[in-house]
Amino acid sequence: MSYLATTRKGRSLDQPSPGPASEPAATPDTTALHWILRVAVAACFIGHGAFGIITKAAWLPYFAIFGIPEAWAWRLMPVVGTVDITVGVLTLFHPVRAIVLYMAFWGFQTACLRPLAGQGVWELLERAGNYGVPLAFLGLLGGGRSLPDWFSTRPMPALTPERAAAIGWILRVTTALLLIGHAGFDFAMHKDWAGYTAAIGISPTTFAGNPLRPWAGWFECALGLLVLAWPGRGLLVFVFAWKLGTEALRPLAGEPIWEFIERGGSYGAPLALAWLQNFQVKRRGGME
Repeated sequence: MSYLATTRKGRSLDQPSPGPASEPAATPDTTALHWILRVAVAACFIGHGAFGIITKAAWLPYFAIFGIPEAWAWRLMPVVGTVDITVGVLTLFHPVRAIVLYMAFWGFQTACLRPLAGQGVWELLERAGNYGVPLAFLGLLGGGRSLPDWFSTRPMPALTPERAAAIGWILRVTTALLLIGHAGFDFAMHKDWAGYTAAIGISPTTFAGNPLRPWAGWFECALGLLVLAWPGRGLLVFVFAWKLGTEALRPLAGEPIWEFIERGGSYGAPLALAWLQNFQVKRRGGME
């Protein structure tokens, strides 16, 4: 079941198979990064797909962009949801490079529909985890070297310094964008968060009268800029905990659990980047 496992004679199933001479095999210490990104990508698509199955009125404007009437949109939602869940489950059990590339494209395309539907550019930025994390995962798996290779089961190659740096920048920009985008919901779009704060015992009146309330969005914006400028491990662990905690308010406020699961990329991006920073520090230490 594991994408990292091989069946070569004389080797443990938990050890990666050696690649060609020009492409060293993956090392066991990259397994954690692989699974962080793998689970995050799968959660994003499974959570999003669940809304297609149960249908969601908020999706109607996205179908309208393509001239699809409302009656047909309701019928197509379960189809879209089924595809999303299928690729999510497939990636969870056996990631295929071509599928992961499709997930990055689809995640970006669906995020772009939001500003096209008049919902603002902040919606596009806040969903950076939907397209940035699949792109980072593809960078870790390595792109296909030919058309058939995009659909092959070739083992993940070693994480070279160059690829580690590229993946790090993808995750860095992704984390910054999703924080800044979410911050824009507050300081630019002035979304009402009272339902979420009520879930932890803060009444809407108390929340509205809190003098610190207008600064919540600016705080997240500052976090995003800090990640972009100085992605320290401590900061990234805090961002991971912050996103996990704040998004957990959604099911506590009565929203479907899929809202929390769908944002897997929002948790996976800072966590994977924190791991990568630690990996690079250890690697530099081992070279000294």
